Formats: sequence, C-alpha cells, structure tokens
Amino acid sequence: MALAPNVYDAEPIPETARAEIERLLTSGDLFRYTCPGDSPVALLEAEFAELMGAKYALAVASCSAALFLSLKALDLPRGAKVLIPAFTFAAVPSAVLHADCVPVLVEVAGNYRIDMADFAAKLDGADAVMISHMRGHTSDMDAIMALADERGLPVIEDAAHSLGTTWRGRNIGTIGRIGCFSFQSYKLLNSGEGGILITDDAEIAARAVIMSGAYEHNWKKHKGPRGENAPDLADAFARWQNRLPLYNTRLNNLSAALIRPQLPEVARRVRDGRRNHDYVAGILDASDWLSVPAKLPPEERAPDSIQFNLVGMTDDEARAFQDAAAARGVKVQIFGMSDDNARAFWNWRFLGEVPDLPQTRAMLMRASDTRLPARLTRADCDFVAGALVGAAEDVKGRALAYGT
Repeated sequence: MALAPNVYDAEPIPETARAEIERLLTSGDLFRYTCPGDSPVALLEAEFAELMGAKYALAVASCSAALFLSLKALDLPRGAKVLIPAFTFAAVPSAVLHADCVPVLVEVAGNYRIDMADFAAKLDGADAVMISHMRGHTSDMDAIMALADERGLPVIEDAAHSLGTTWRGRNIGTIGRIGCFSFQSYKLLNSGEGGILITDDAEIAARAVIMSGAYEHNWKKHKGPRGENAPDLADAFARWQNRLPLYNTRLNNLSAALIRPQLPEVARRVRDGRRNHDYVAGILDASDWLSVPAKLPPEERAPDSIQFNLVGMTDDEARAFQDAAAARGVKVQIFGMSDDNARAFWNWRFLGEVPDLPQTRAMLMRASDTRLPARLTRADCDFVAGALVGAAEDVKGRALAYGT
C-alpha cells in the first residue's frame, strides 16, 4: 500500500542562502538599520517590489503587521468601518481592531468569493475595504474596484495566499492601493514568519515605514524603485518624521536572507502548484459528492492547497468524511466543523456580537481544505485525490446501501 505523502514540510531553503546566513551569524548583524550599506531587508524590499511591479515595498514581521500598518498608513479615523469578507483568517479582523477600526463582515458565496450584492449594500458608511483573497480565491476585482472607486474608498488586498496569482494579467496585490503578503512557512515564500506590503503611493509608503519602526533618521535607508532615490518619498518622510507613533514591527536580516534566494523560485512554484491543483480538481469534480469551485475567467491562480465543497452530505456525513479521509492518510479540514477554527467567523468572539451571515455559514459547513504543495509528484496527487474520492464513497456508499 502506498504511503501518504508528507504535505506539511515546506520546500527546502535554497543552498545559495547558506553563505549569507553564515555571514550574518558570524557578524551578528541582524538589525536592518545597522548595515553600512543596503541591508538584506532593504535588498529584499527592492527585489520584491520589482518582481511585483510596484514602486515601494516594506518588509515587516508578519502579514498581519502589514495589514495593520496599511490601515494606519491610510490615516483612517478612529472607529472607521472596514469591509472584510466573512471568510478569512481571524488575524484579518484582528488587524482591523488593532488599528482602532471596526470590521464589517460581508457575505461570501459558495465559490469562496465575496457576494457582490451584499458588498454593494454595505458600502454606504464604509471608510475602507480590505479584500482577503482567501486560500488564493480571487473575488471579482473589477466590480470591487469600480464600486470602491465610485465612493473614493481605498482598497487593501490581503494577498497572503495569492503571491503569483494574476487578474487580467495584473499581479494580485497591485490592484488596490496597498497589497500585503505573508512569508509564514505554509506560504509560497517561507521564512517561518514575516510579511511585506507594497504600494505605488509615496505618502502611504513613508507613513508605513516610519510607523514600522524607522526611528530618528533610519527612514533615509528606504529608497524608491530599484533602490533609486525617490524625491516624492523623501518629501513624504520629511513631512511625517516624529509625527507618527512607532509600532516596531520590522523584519530582521536573517529572515530576509532566507527569503531572497526563494524569489527566483516563485514562477516554478506557481506553475507546479497550479498543475497539481488542476489535476486533483479534475478528479474530485468527477465525484458526485465533491465539487471544486471554478476560477473566475480573469483569474490565474497560484494554489498550494485545494478547497472543495461536499455535495449532498448531512452534518454527520461530513464528519464521517473527515474521519474516512484521515483513515486513508489525508487530513481534511472542514472550516465550520470545529469549535475553534480560526476561519469560521462565529469563532471570532473578540468581535463581540457576531453578525448573522447565513450564506457564509452554510458554505463553511461544507467547504473542505487539504494541503497540496507544489512539490508533490503526480503519484502523490493521485494518492490525495484517491483518498478524498474514496472517503466520499465510503460515506455515501454506506448511506445508499442502507437507503433512506
């Protein structure tokens, strides 16, 4: 019997990182602002901005920190209402609260994307929009941007799961005013923890840099596109120096040294992740009991996991499916089927009263999630797909055998 593939280990850090890591360990120079020249963090920012086609990038401690700083950099008033999808990770509403704003949850449809009717209905009174491309599923960015622009609302893209995804050929994270990405171990680029924000707006970049912890004149070490001096950025720094609080959420040089050699790997990881996802999705969709929502036409995804809906299953059958898949060697997470899942909005008790969002709740009770890293082989993918289809047949076969 074939062994289940290991879907939890990240890809190894490229060998080319070792010399730089050894240099940093020998010197002990891990703080981004003590380097006499460009620090590894500064080099990462310039390289990531160029990769994405953005003017400015700021590397920070996490994607959550990037989301928080984005809201603060927009200079929103205390109590500002920020629209977020109800299907996201708990860190997203947490970042909104941390920025002294109020999250307003928007319904999400069965395809894991924002319900545009509910989005439009909740725009009045909103001060900003934060779109989570949750698990790499892109909502209708044409419609979102049109509605937000019509009202003059800034859009932040939470692209933690979407590095390498494009919309009409444009990189996700560059469509809104600010894009935020993650370097946590389960993401496309891995430094254990870390994040980065990108923007073309010098004012936002300068405010975010200072608030990230660029005290005194350390902001002078931040430059414009491709490491060039940018007059607009320098002018913005001069306006905001000593006028903003310091939240000290910087990235360190060792983390940057881990990430930089992985940047050339992005295209391959995106290609292989899409190949694995689409292959497994085709097998799952052939089952009567499993359904993978299709991508939107303008979207080219960069997945490292697969999400699918259980079809025609009761709550008990859904739980039995999880158990059957585990028995076959594949772990499945049904987002709504646990007491503490951080992606089920009713578990965000820190928000106080949880809104009634029946469409999102129904989706989460059947939406299933399985790791599917880009490094898996075709045989690995066959094992995962076979386990999932077999688990569904285990459950529904029993139900059909006994009849209703």
